[in-house]
Amino acid sequence: MTTRSGTPRSLPPVVVSALRCSVCSAPLHPDGRSLRCVRRHSFDLAKQGYVNLLRAGVDAGTADTSEMAAARADFLATGRYAPLVDVLARVVEASGEPEFVVDAGAGTGYYLAGVLDRVASAWGLALDVSAPALRRAAKAHPRIGAVVWNLWEPWPVADGVADVVLDVFAPRNTAEFHRVLRPGGLLAVATPGAGHLRELVTELGLLDIAGDKTDRIAESLGDHFEPVDVDTASHTAELDADEVRKLVLMGPNAHHLHRGGLGAKLDALTGATEVTFEFDVSVLRRKE
Repeated sequence: MTTRSGTPRSLPPVVVSALRCSVCSAPLHPDGRSLRCVRRHSFDLAKQGYVNLLRAGVDAGTADTSEMAAARADFLATGRYAPLVDVLARVVEASGEPEFVVDAGAGTGYYLAGVLDRVASAWGLALDVSAPALRRAAKAHPRIGAVVWNLWEPWPVADGVADVVLDVFAPRNTAEFHRVLRPGGLLAVATPGAGHLRELVTELGLLDIAGDKTDRIAESLGDHFEPVDVDTASHTAELDADEVRKLVLMGPNAHHLHRGGLGAKLDALTGATEVTFEFDVSVLRRKE
């Protein structure tokens, strides 16, 4: 994405001010097409508008590929996951007048962009280990800044800057959730509900995608967060064969197409399938 003047897109200043050098933890500032700290550690901005702050490579098997990101963008554009966006937006709205939202494991930026469409006061940071996904996230909304990062490592983000952290089907780094949230800030953890895609699990033999029980989520985060609410959104929709293929190929099953002949089953699909979508969103508040 470029600006009207034809220059490559940069990270929003609000986002840059929240970032920290991944080498020495000093604040970062723009320097041409790079971000640089006072100790002269430098990180180049990609032409698509995201920045990679990782200091080492990432196992390719752990990140979404270009094909997975494309399938996800195409499928999410159908609106099948819009009810989940509605729940997340309500959480962010309930935080007051939020100024900064961090989406941990943002993927293509679909959920964060949908939230920012509803919450005009907020800016968003999209963190994800997949550069192909973040190429899309950087263009998903003008108030998003996208940063490649491994969520299991300490995040290159300042203390207490976020009003809300979103975690949608992504790894949960409890200590970093707590550190980057302001006192009293909200954490929204979205997981697949018990019935999510149950028809496809049966028909295609997908990996077990049922999310953690919400009480287990609250227990695992209990040292740093207190539970506030749990919201569930569910609906069914009729998907054609191409939509089913994109739905499967946008997630972890795309890494296992040879498992049980999944790839061949997807190729052979015809007609329409009624599919259940079920999402659980656990809302928790940061303890002091």
